[in-house]
Amino acid sequence: MPGHESASIQQPDTSWKAIYRAGAICTAIAVIMYVSALIMVIVVPAAPSSGGAEVLEYVHANRTSYLINQILWVAPSLLLIVTFLALTVAFYRLNHSLGLVAGAVGVLSWAVSLALPTTGGGATAMVLLSDRYVAATGAVRGAFVGAAEALLAQNEVPAAIGIMQTLGILLIALLMLKGTRFRGLAWFGVATGVIGIVSEALRPMIGSIYAIYGTLLFIWMIWVAATLWRLGNEAP
Repeated sequence: MPGHESASIQQPDTSWKAIYRAGAICTAIAVIMYVSALIMVIVVPAAPSSGGAEVLEYVHANRTSYLINQILWVAPSLLLIVTFLALTVAFYRLNHSLGLVAGAVGVLSWAVSLALPTTGGGATAMVLLSDRYVAATGAVRGAFVGAAEALLAQNEVPAAIGIMQTLGILLIALLMLKGTRFRGLAWFGVATGVIGIVSEALRPMIGSIYAIYGTLLFIWMIWVAATLWRLGNEAP
C-alpha cells in the first residue's frame, strides 16, 4: 500500500543495527578523545606558536605529551568515518541522491584528513623532526628547522579538507530534514554545518571565535551518538 510504503521509507533499515551501534560507540570515543586533547592543551605548557627551532626544541623536551596530544587530535578522524557511514545508512532512503553525496563527502573528508601532515595545532611529524634536529649539528639543522616552519605555516592555512568535513555535516543534516524524525538534530546539524564552513574558511582571522564552532561540533557529535544508539536498539 502507498501509505505503508511511504511510512517505511521514513524508518531506518533495522537490518543495519550493528552499524548504528558501532557509529554511536565510535562517535562517543571521538568526543572523549577530543575532550582529552583539549584538557592536555590546558594542562600541558603550550608549544611556541612560531620559530621552527623553538618548536623542535619544545617537542623534544615534551616528546611523550606532544605525541599523545597529536594522536588524540588525529585518531578521531578514523572513528568519525564510521559515524558518517552509519548516518548515511540510516537516512539514505529519504533521498537516495542526496544520501549518496552526503555519505561520500562525509566519509571521504574524514578519511583524507588522516593523510594531512598537520592537525591545526601541530603535527606528528614534528616528533621525528625534533629527534633529527637534536642529533644534527651545524648547518644541517637548518633543513629540519625549515621543515618545521613549513608545518607551522600549514597549520595557519585554512584546509579545504576542514571545509569538506563541515560540508558533510551540513549535507547529512539536509538529508535528515527530508524525514519526519530527529528534526531537532537535523536543524542543529544545519546550523553547525553552516557555521563550521564559515569558521574553517576564516579560521586564521577569527581567532578564539572559532571555539563557537568547536562547541557546536561537540554537542552535535554527542547528539548523533545518542541518536545512533537509539536506532541500534529500536525494535524492528
